[in-house]
Amino acid sequence: MLKVDICIVGAGPGGALLAYLLAKKNISVVLIERTNKIGKTFRGEHLNETGEAILKKYNLFDEVEKLGLLRMEKLEYWQQGELYKTILPDPQVGHLGIHVPQAHLLQVLIDAAEKYSTFHLMLNTKVDELLQDENGIFTGVKALNNGEQIIIESELVIGADGRFSTVRKKADLDVTIRKHGYDLLWARIPAPDSWEPSIKMALVGDKQISLFTQAKGYIQIGWNIEEGSFPTLRKQPFTPFIEQLILAFPELEQTVRENIQSWQDFVLLDVYSSTSENWGKKGVALIGDAVHTMTPTGAFGLNSALKDADYLASLIDKNTITQLNIADCASVRKKEVAKIQAIQVEKEQSFASQFVVMV
Repeated sequence: MLKVDICIVGAGPGGALLAYLLAKKNISVVLIERTNKIGKTFRGEHLNETGEAILKKYNLFDEVEKLGLLRMEKLEYWQQGELYKTILPDPQVGHLGIHVPQAHLLQVLIDAAEKYSTFHLMLNTKVDELLQDENGIFTGVKALNNGEQIIIESELVIGADGRFSTVRKKADLDVTIRKHGYDLLWARIPAPDSWEPSIKMALVGDKQISLFTQAKGYIQIGWNIEEGSFPTLRKQPFTPFIEQLILAFPELEQTVRENIQSWQDFVLLDVYSSTSENWGKKGVALIGDAVHTMTPTGAFGLNSALKDADYLASLIDKNTITQLNIADCASVRKKEVAKIQAIQVEKEQSFASQFVVMV
């Protein structure tokens, strides 16, 4: 049995940042992660101005940069294999997004938290149940740690455990899911030697292809496909499909042919967004994708999770944990989240218009 002030479930960027900020306030916190290694589960890796500002606010950005990151220098729209238009960053910002390998960001956050004796990390720990007292107030979790059952008592349980949140399900908190009409195929390939840090977009048929340059010399491909179409698509010949990518971006022909050779070289993401009316109950709260899943459009998910963690931490101190009114956090963050999700829908619906020549 372990007893702490706060138990955070999910060691992604939002959960790790929150754990650090709470430990820094002399609040005892345990951060539990179901995998046996930090960063094993893929999460968003692109910082925008919001995420960058939060890391700089706590003097963490420079440490991340030392490990390695990459600033996007331009946004390009390509049509039929040729550059159509280019968007450059605001000189005051200096980039159009920053690729930060998740391992780098999490290492900095965990290292910062581990400087405090009030922080404890538990890997390979899977939550089975939430504990409640006779009044229905949540008082901790029952979990399996390396196969052994443990009980963690806490004054507050925070679910930072992603779109399929166990904490949300076990606390019987609502979720409303919105489908966006498409799914996404991910692939990663080595970048050609001449490749510049950039985001590139193309329209193939009526579907979007996005290329995101990554640190360490890679390109991440995001290819929109019709919602639910992948089981049928993968039964069709692979070559005609991949030829469309090569036609859209001829410069990638060699690396694409060498590194994407079958449907198995793609990873499918079931795309949807979600919102929850209730961000918590007595003794439990949610942040990040657990309470507002974002689509990949605009790479807002990581940054929104960091913002949730930053704001929630500002409402908590050693003496007021049990008095925390999660509605105070929700009332502020809901407005920002709704605005971002509306922007995502607008970007998705208007993408094709970026390729229309104005007369």
